[in-house]
Parts: sequence; structure tokens; C-alpha cells
Amino acid sequence: MRTLLKACFVAAAAIVGTSAGAAEGPLGIWYDHTGRGAVEITDCDGSLCGKVVWVQDPKYAKGCGMQIIGNVKPMGDGTFDEGWIYDPDKDAKFDVELVPQGDKMTVVGYAGVKFLSQTFTWTRAPDNLQRCTS
Repeated sequence: MRTLLKACFVAAAAIVGTSAGAAEGPLGIWYDHTGRGAVEITDCDGSLCGKVVWVQDPKYAKGCGMQIIGNVKPMGDGTFDEGWIYDPDKDAKFDVELVPQGDKMTVVGYAGVKFLSQTFTWTRAPDNLQRCTS
């Protein structure tokens, strides 16, 4: 489960069947970079949060519903920052910046300074993705 949840932390994949409006911002479902998990990013009282909503391998279903992104705020320049992302392999939260770019989104995980960051690309998943149950 830790490996899959970390994959959600470092995510990416392909867009299918989303609206043009949804494709412009961070809201929606995003595949991880391995294609083995997906996170849904939603509005949570004016900031963004994200939960695991799909796993490819049923043995990782225990991770379904786990919140791995929280308190991410719009910065006014098209980026979203000042929130956190959870890395289950390290059992730690890190700062996160999200930069949506159509059907792709850059996810930057960092600890205080972006100089020491890790950057990943997430790719929008279809809105009708079969969701897992927690």
C-alpha cells in the first residue's frame, strides 16, 4: 500500500472525456506517474484537497479514500501552493505546489524551500473512472 500511495504522491497519465473547463484547473481526477493510482482534487472550503479514488491493483484498496493533499491555496497567478502532500513511504507531509497546464499538472513537493524539491507530472484521468471503495 505504501508504494501505491507514494505513486499517488508522484503521479501522472492520460486525459479522456473531460470538459474544456475542467481541463484548465487542478480540480478533477489525476493519474499517478505509474498509472497505478489516481487522486481526486476537490475544493475544500476555498482550498484544495485530494484523496485516492482509484487503484489498479485491488491489494492496495486499503488506500482508497486516504487524503494525501490538503490546504492548497490559489496564488492568483494560476498556481496553487502553501498546502501539503503526504508521502506514506516516509510517513511525512511535505509542502506542495500545483501548476495546472491543461491535461497535465506539475506537482512540486518540497520541505520549506523549493530549491530542494522533487517535481512530477500528473495527467488528467477521465471523469468516469471506475472509483475504488474505501
